[in-house]
Amino acid sequence: MSETRLAVNDVSVEFTGLRALDHVSLSVLTGEVVGLIGPNGSGKTTLINAITGQVKLAGGTITAGDITLSGLSPRRIALAGVSRSFQIVRLFNTMTVLENVEAAALAKGASRGAATERAKSLLDELGLSAKVDELGESLSYGDKRRVEIARALAAEPRFLLLDEPAAGMNDAETETLLHTLSELPRKRGLGLLIIDHDMGLIMRLCHRLHVLASGRTIAEGDAAHVRSHPDVIEAYLGKGAAHA
Repeated sequence: MSETRLAVNDVSVEFTGLRALDHVSLSVLTGEVVGLIGPNGSGKTTLINAITGQVKLAGGTITAGDITLSGLSPRRIALAGVSRSFQIVRLFNTMTVLENVEAAALAKGASRGAATERAKSLLDELGLSAKVDELGESLSYGDKRRVEIARALAAEPRFLLLDEPAAGMNDAETETLLHTLSELPRKRGLGLLIIDHDMGLIMRLCHRLHVLASGRTIAEGDAAHVRSHPDVIEAYLGKGAAHA
């Protein structure tokens, strides 16, 4: 399978005169995991919102392979192969776990039978097969996170963007999530862009890191390079990080 690139080119986003992203460029290839990190308010979620059409660009372009995403609706972007999870979980609380994931597959055009099979397979892969008949509102926060990932995968994306997927998980759940996410690029041929404040997860999972601060890129590269970068230490990781 040939590589495809999700490319963010010189993107800026403004909110009522405040520049939330300032000429940011980033790329993700299918088959790799890129971590998007930085202090709170640095523009990480805004960048995912820009890629997925939730906010308008003040400048720059975004492409996935030969498809220009800039200016498309969130639905068109999802149909073009870019799926996401949200920082605040958005399940259908009165639908079952199975129905939540089926809905995403149906929205991508799967038949009812295919949607059910895809949903069951994903829930099994994410360790949720025992909870298929439970309502979304009854789940623990960690399980809700995993259902949201299953729902994003049900659209069979080329690129998956995850906004703090490990939030609310205990150590055992995070370790299971790490194993699951590390397998996705190889098993599904997708590119993964992940935001998380769990630096243990990020450092072990990601092939490359991209660091934002105040809406600007301050470093990018492999984990060893980024964690020793003076601007990253000052803005985010703290002075002990380079020796941790």
